[in-house]
Amino acid sequence: MNIKSSKELVDEANKTIKVMSSAEVKSAYEKGDITLIDVRDVRELWKEGAIKNSIHIPRGMLEFWLDPQSSYYQEKKIGDMKNIVLYCALGFRSALATKALKEMGFQNVANVDGGFESLKNIGLPVVKKERK
Repeated sequence: MNIKSSKELVDEANKTIKVMSSAEVKSAYEKGDITLIDVRDVRELWKEGAIKNSIHIPRGMLEFWLDPQSSYYQEKKIGDMKNIVLYCALGFRSALATKALKEMGFQNVANVDGGFESLKNIGLPVVKKERK
């Protein structure tokens, strides 16, 4: 059996999606021009925190929470999103997530090159996320 590696899938996704540098994201974030979506597992948020004002949507629920026809649609949580920018720990899961949203028809969607680590390192504010 010949299967594609996860690296191949991510590399292919990055060729078809918009990828933003952490500096570009920081500039847009400070202007209020983007909606940041964190697709990491909730345990990662508890351990490392999240970028302030980002929305957490677990990778496995992303397409369902953003689909108005899905029984899982999260209209109250999502609200009016603009220029969606996704991130995960390093940018791999969020690359695949960005590709999925693009395939769903979302126009203004991008991935953060380097993910949470790059956003944290460039100085975006990180807030602690408590278990509920």
